[in-house]
Amino acid sequence: MGGSANLNIMPRKIILDCDPGHDDAIAMILAWGNPEIDLVAVTTVHGNQTIEKVTRNALAVATIAGITGVPFAAGAHRPLVRTPEVADSIHGESGLDGPVLPSPTFEASPMHAVDLIIDTVMRAEPGTITLVPTGALTNIALAVRKEPRIASRVKEVVLMGGGYHGGNWSAAAEFNIVIDPEAAHIVFNEKWKLTMVGLDVTHQALATPQVVAAIAAVDTAPARFVLELLDFFAQTYKDAQGFDFPPVHDPCAVALVIDPSVMTVVKVPLDIELTGTHTLGMTVADFRSVAPDDCTTHAATSLDHAKFWALIVDALERIG
Repeated sequence: MGGSANLNIMPRKIILDCDPGHDDAIAMILAWGNPEIDLVAVTTVHGNQTIEKVTRNALAVATIAGITGVPFAAGAHRPLVRTPEVADSIHGESGLDGPVLPSPTFEASPMHAVDLIIDTVMRAEPGTITLVPTGALTNIALAVRKEPRIASRVKEVVLMGGGYHGGNWSAAAEFNIVIDPEAAHIVFNEKWKLTMVGLDVTHQALATPQVVAAIAAVDTAPARFVLELLDFFAQTYKDAQGFDFPPVHDPCAVALVIDPSVMTVVKVPLDIELTGTHTLGMTVADFRSVAPDDCTTHAATSLDHAKFWALIVDALERIG
């Protein structure tokens, strides 16, 4: 498969804000299994399923992957304004259908995810924490509204969501953005460095037969779990969106933090449509001219498929 991360001396500290979700589960495994990532917290948010289900799923994945010493906390149970939606057509009734999930070996913190995000960022040295949201942006929006100082203290926000060519939940909008577009508007317009890893890139992250064979060759319990995830995901994506091989969205955001060379990223003004009849939740990218110097938003445009999947296979080998 080829490709590996460029090892640095200090791992990059991330908070993974997620809604597991098949691809969120793989993102958790990648973050835990890669030596360049220091997973300092996992927070959950409504999205692929209800907050109760995705939080249980996150704890179950942690049990499978052997994640220890990392605080987990449940967050927002619904969007800021909109009626909650779930993606059961893709992720099933549990949010993680397919594999048989173990009972979690530990519980989530009683702290709310928003407070855990704020507390973790404010206690860390400025410029050392990267926020990696792979679900609705409700927790991140609430955190920066409750404690505005985190905007200047985080290193950056690298999110899976959006897409400048089109959507998947509507013709114009991607699921993570459209289920809470007001939260996305807050996050995209905050003055921190933000990189959108959207459908333009994640639809290139296909789990081809070559990928499946490489994961199968690892032959560990976590690797077999990922194969079961991909098997279920492949069928729902085939049925719902016509993909021959399933795109694995959320690990792309983690991969970019690990190794920036895994993607091409461009600076471009980005904003969220809040009022369009057919375009609610659209991530609007303005490619008309060179981005101004004060532009803080970026978009990933292409993916090194082999290098991306090599990171995931390597992480599976490391966690054993």
